[in-house]
Amino acid sequence: MTYILNIETATRNCSVALSQNGNVLACKEIAEAGYSHAEKLHVFIDEILKTNKLTFKDLSAIAISQGPGSYTGLRIGVSAAKGLCYSLDIPLIAIDTLEILARKLIVGSGIIIPMIDARRMECYTAIFDAKHEKTREVKAEIIDENSFQEITETIYFVGDGAPKCKEILTDAKFIYHDDIEFPSANEMCKIAYDKYKKNDIVDVAYFEPFYLKDFMMTVSSK
Repeated sequence: MTYILNIETATRNCSVALSQNGNVLACKEIAEAGYSHAEKLHVFIDEILKTNKLTFKDLSAIAISQGPGSYTGLRIGVSAAKGLCYSLDIPLIAIDTLEILARKLIVGSGIIIPMIDARRMECYTAIFDAKHEKTREVKAEIIDENSFQEITETIYFVGDGAPKCKEILTDAKFIYHDDIEFPSANEMCKIAYDKYKKNDIVDVAYFEPFYLKDFMMTVSSK
C-alpha cells in the first residue's frame, strides 16, 4: 500500500489529506483569517494518522503544495514536509498550487482559471483546459478590463482572487464559482500518487517554495 501525506498551506486554508494508492482516506482543514497554520498543521497531521491507525513509518512519501501563495503559509508547509521527509527518509513530491485549485472544479468544456489573491488587483493565475491540463504558465497578473479577452471559450473563475474581477470582467463568458475559494489537500491525492509512481520527486535538501514574487515586509508608522 502506498500511503502519502498531502500538505496544502499556500493560502489561508491549512489543509492535510491522507491517501492510499491515490484515494483519499481523510482530510482535515480550516481556513482562518489569521493564518493558523503554525498551530494547526502538526495537530492535523497527528490526528489524521491516529484516526487511520497509521504511524509516520507507514508513509511512502510526503506531497507539498509548492506555490505560488502566501510566503508565510508556504514556508510553514514546506518546512514541515521537508523535516518529515528527511527524518523518515522518504521522497518529497511538489505540486503546483494553482493546479490543485483548478481541480476543485469539474467542467465538460471551457477554460478554468484559478486565481489566488496577491493584493490589490493582482492575482496569481494560470490557465487550464477542461481536463485540467495547463495551457498557460503561472503569472502574477494585474487584472483589468482587458484581461482574458482573447479567450473565446467560456471561462470559469475559482479562488479567493476571483471576486475582485466581478465588477470589471462582466461578459457572459465569465462564470464565477464563489464557493471554490481555496486549494485543498484533498485534490492533491491523485496527482501525488501519479507523480510517486513515475518517481517525479524533488530534492529534499534543495527544494524551495515557488513564491513567484519576492517577499515584501512593510513597517508600520508610529
